[in-house]
Amino acid sequence: MILLLFGPPGCGKGTQAAFLAGRFHIPAISTGEMFRAERQAGTELGKLVSSIMSQGGLVGDEIVNGIVASRISRPDCAAGFLLDGYPRTVPQAVEFSALLQRKGLPNPVVIHLDVPDDLLVARLTARRQCPQCKRIYNLLSQPPKAADQCDDDGAALIAREDDREAVIRQRLRAYHELTGPILEWYGAAAVHSVDGGMPPDQVARAIALVVEAAQR
Repeated sequence: MILLLFGPPGCGKGTQAAFLAGRFHIPAISTGEMFRAERQAGTELGKLVSSIMSQGGLVGDEIVNGIVASRISRPDCAAGFLLDGYPRTVPQAVEFSALLQRKGLPNPVVIHLDVPDDLLVARLTARRQCPQCKRIYNLLSQPPKAADQCDDDGAALIAREDDREAVIRQRLRAYHELTGPILEWYGAAAVHSVDGGMPPDQVARAIALVVEAAQR
């Protein structure tokens, strides 16, 4: 079982990735996790990534593809895996498809969490953080007990710079520009859109039904 999980910032993708990993007993692997694993292992790819990132550069498709190939070759991926944040470009999607063919692995189940931009903006602008303990709150779904105060230490909560509406809408535009062509490349028949605006448990059930149907 190979799952690719796509979704815009603030859609709850991390929560759903963890759910899917537990439900289907496969590792949920993010691009960041792959980079960290290679760097910590001290591999040649890891050293190359560290060098590029320390200079503020972007890691190219060829290196990312190599890291993915290395990661999914590990024993914990024998029964399948979920990828979050890869592929990020159409060339990466093309290479990943070729990699699966070379390994004799099945086509991935592509899941897209579809959430309207206005709902995401409402969710993300409602986030607040404690400047002392760094705990995250959400005024809509997980508000503090006392208005604008951290439950743990009473510090005044703050809104982070990246949770301003203008910044969020810019991130969403970038996401759509990046992900749209990838979903188009996979094609409407292969991409399973799930309403990510529902409560998390309902989203999880909807995704599970999609995955189970795809495995039949």
